Amino acid sequence: MMKKTLISVLLCLSFSNFYCQGIEDTIPKVKADTLVSFAKTFLGKNYKYGSINPKAGFDCSGFVYYVFKSFNIKVPRASMQYEKEGKIILPDSSRIGDIIVFTGTNAKIRKPGHVGIVISSYGEELTFIHASSNRKRGGVIISRFNESPYYKKRFIKVVRLDCVVVN
Repeated sequence: MMKKTLISVLLCLSFSNFYCQGIEDTIPKVKADTLVSFAKTFLGKNYKYGSINPKAGFDCSGFVYYVFKSFNIKVPRASMQYEKEGKIILPDSSRIGDIIVFTGTNAKIRKPGHVGIVISSYGEELTFIHASSNRKRGGVIISRFNESPYYKKRFIKVVRLDCVVVN
């Protein structure tokens, strides 16, 4: 019993900052559609640097953190903490509920600076929800990966959490 519990916990803790809270069969799983439906309830919320408060607004990592935390899934609070974390997925293999990681506004600095949640299913055009600091179109918005070369230049990786299951 102890060995089975330890194996279950270690599998879920395979990436130090990403984990599902719980042990054995009580490890929470969230359906990707449920997670994304919840995330979409914040569309139009303001961008607010350093915030995880839905009333005040969100910054990018605060938004991702808040959504996952609402389902007892721990992810890094700061986008830069995604640098060495996560099970890397190719963009064309991404699926709903994955986390997409970009550089900050300067694509030449190849360190994480922006994150979002993939809302498209495998095989569809890569689309994600995120808190954007863009002055014209900021706040929690939905963007398409191919909508401009801006995202492709800044792309670092897509990360998958085993706690998020596709329906």
